[in-house]
Amino acid sequence: MKCSTMATVLLGCVLAMPVMAFESTTDVVVRSLYASQQVTSSFANDKVVRAAHDDAASFVASNGEIRGARIEVAFQKIRAQYPDLTVTDLELAEAILAQ
Repeated sequence: MKCSTMATVLLGCVLAMPVMAFESTTDVVVRSLYASQQVTSSFANDKVVRAAHDDAASFVASNGEIRGARIEVAFQKIRAQYPDLTVTDLELAEAILAQ
């Protein structure tokens, strides 16, 4: 009786691990998208961010290799406005493009 109970508990733990991993991965993605949405909506009418649109497209297309002056200024402005923002420059550039 104890063996079957122990086997059931172990099987339950093994089956629950992928679910917990999926949940934590999904949580990170959702938080990142939420942050991007907040930035996008906050800077929709910002001249500096709007001017960085073409640089953001180059940045995303080159996977971060091409860093124009306008995108750098936009990154600095956004990060100064939101010091707790935990998104990468690539995610930030994608948020700028989403405007």
